[in-house]
Amino acid sequence: MNLTVSVDQKQLKDVLLNVATVRPVFIWGAPGIGKSAIVEEFANEVGLECVSLLGSQLAPEDIMGVPQIADGRSVFCPPRQIARDEPYCLFLDELNACSHDVQKAFYSLVLDRRVGEYCMPKGSIVIGAGNRAQDNAITRPLSSALVNRMFHVELRANVRLWLEWAANNGIHRYIYDYVCSRPDQLWSKPPKTEEPFSTPRSWHMLSDAINSYGDGISAEMLSILANGCLTAAHATQFLAYIRQVRGKYSLKRILNGEQRWPDKPEDRDILYFLAQSLRSQLLRELPQNREQMNANAHQLAQRAKEMLTELAAISPEIAQMAITPEKDDETLPGWFVVSAVRDIPALAKRRSA
Repeated sequence: MNLTVSVDQKQLKDVLLNVATVRPVFIWGAPGIGKSAIVEEFANEVGLECVSLLGSQLAPEDIMGVPQIADGRSVFCPPRQIARDEPYCLFLDELNACSHDVQKAFYSLVLDRRVGEYCMPKGSIVIGAGNRAQDNAITRPLSSALVNRMFHVELRANVRLWLEWAANNGIHRYIYDYVCSRPDQLWSKPPKTEEPFSTPRSWHMLSDAINSYGDGISAEMLSILANGCLTAAHATQFLAYIRQVRGKYSLKRILNGEQRWPDKPEDRDILYFLAQSLRSQLLRELPQNREQMNANAHQLAQRAKEMLTELAAISPEIAQMAITPEKDDETLPGWFVVSAVRDIPALAKRRSA
């Protein structure tokens, strides 16, 4: 489903509180973005037990139950995990991954909160969730009848809210600080091939693994863990960040003139990470329109050009990458790029070549 409006984690909880209590809600979103975790948190906050059913593993009888004879008549007995006496939150995860027969079995449960002769207790909530077709996940088209029985919303990642959550949930300082400096890497599009990719869930997994090893974890093991969880390019830059931290390099100190760019061949990955961090900061703090510049942005732009000049003397290629977008990356303000290329001979030479 292509939705034109998406919500962040905080807005989704507000929707669940005000809509899911009266109508079923379906949450669309990429794998690992936090759909299941938010539903569980919501259920806990409203004091309901969260009962999860995984659509990709269900058969129709798992919802309708099996028939039994009672007083000479057949009666369908729904499973115990659905047929409960107290109000609860029923979470139908991967609902759009189940077969059409299973989807049909959900019709009355979603619309009327009823299965056969069993009715969910008053105050119960039904929430569905699923991945999008473009995410290369296992999906099937939802029937129009089921689509029309639910309110639909798409969840997007919000870095600020994730960092607020991370600060209170034991996320390792390496992960927290790195995502602060590279917020664009919290989430990446699922690849077309079978390989790890960065999501809030995968950063959480990496944090748990690093916490398990402790502060004495070796660089080799960090590399294994990062490459087992993250997009390959993100893993490379994250490892360079760790080397930077352990080697006491800091973009802030370079900006302040307290340090110089690392120029040793063995520090090239750190140099690349620092250059990309500078690019990320410029994207965040420089306005697209030069007329909107304030004093801080003007000072940053001037210092950045000085740093790019110094960087180009060490590696023209990395200096060029710092101002040139990679695939799917945002573009730096045009006025800054033109000014940098004009004022930095090494970049001007590469541009003309």
